[in-house]
Amino acid sequence: MVLVDLPLAQLREYRCPRPAPAGHAEFWDRTLAESRAAAGEIRCEPVGSGLTVVDAYDVTFPGFGGEEVRGWWLLPRGGSSQLPVVVEYLGYGGGRGLVHERLTWAAHGFAQLVVDSRGQGGVWNTGDTPDPHGSGPAGGGLLTRGVDHPDHLYYRRLLTDAVLAVDAAARLPGADAGRIATVGHSQGGAMALAAAALHPGVAATGARTPFLCGIARSLEVTDAVPYGDLAAYLGVHRTRAEEILTVLDFVDLTHLTPRITCPTWVSVGLADLVCPPSGIFGAVNAIEQVTPEVRTWSYNGHEAGGAHDDAHLADWLHQQLPG
Repeated sequence: MVLVDLPLAQLREYRCPRPAPAGHAEFWDRTLAESRAAAGEIRCEPVGSGLTVVDAYDVTFPGFGGEEVRGWWLLPRGGSSQLPVVVEYLGYGGGRGLVHERLTWAAHGFAQLVVDSRGQGGVWNTGDTPDPHGSGPAGGGLLTRGVDHPDHLYYRRLLTDAVLAVDAAARLPGADAGRIATVGHSQGGAMALAAAALHPGVAATGARTPFLCGIARSLEVTDAVPYGDLAAYLGVHRTRAEEILTVLDFVDLTHLTPRITCPTWVSVGLADLVCPPSGIFGAVNAIEQVTPEVRTWSYNGHEAGGAHDDAHLADWLHQQLPG
């Protein structure tokens, strides 16, 4: 095994030493209540994608603060009128792209909602959702945006979008609202777990090498981006490190995963220096109401099991969302 973090036996027992910040549960309850109160309509319009086995729709739904978030709604052509749903969230820097780029879950027979990431889409794929918020002084990347106060955090907005995407998926044509799963890789995995923690309508969740797990611990293990961007910022704001890390605790998955009650699947690359294993295991080991299924890959980094994970997850989701 390529050892970049703790040995596997220690990872399975690792617990994050940082407590949840005061008012954490109230913070998220208030955030979601305010955004739902501001919510507008959902729009779902067919698009001429050229696909012959999938029907595609351009979706706009209300996210954080009622602000519009874009997505693709994909339905297997000729499928049931009440399909199990997979809500898919995207990795750091990417957006929803073109319709034909994200067909995995629709190809497996699920209704699939591909959720655009606000303010992203300039690194590995294109996006269509703006983030109409500025912030105080920030460094490179997204982790430092809004670190002056929990209410201003970029990831407060993005994780709220993730939760409200489940609200939207339950109301889209062809969806079985009682069979909704959330999935994603990296940043998308963080969003999937956050949605499962904060939305009681999520029936199952799957995350491959999720981001935002054990932020302070991850800074001890790696200087790779995105955590490296935060490390550089703390190096400049050297007297405020603990204050800033406490603000970021509000969006650290370690403090959200204890609220997860649905079946949970997580994949970890034990050679991952983008999202270090101990941070992920700290979040996974905080789940107490269910026993997560955890797959580990000894010689893989941030990709973990890649396509092998997708194939396994598809089978697992069919088991969790039976017809």
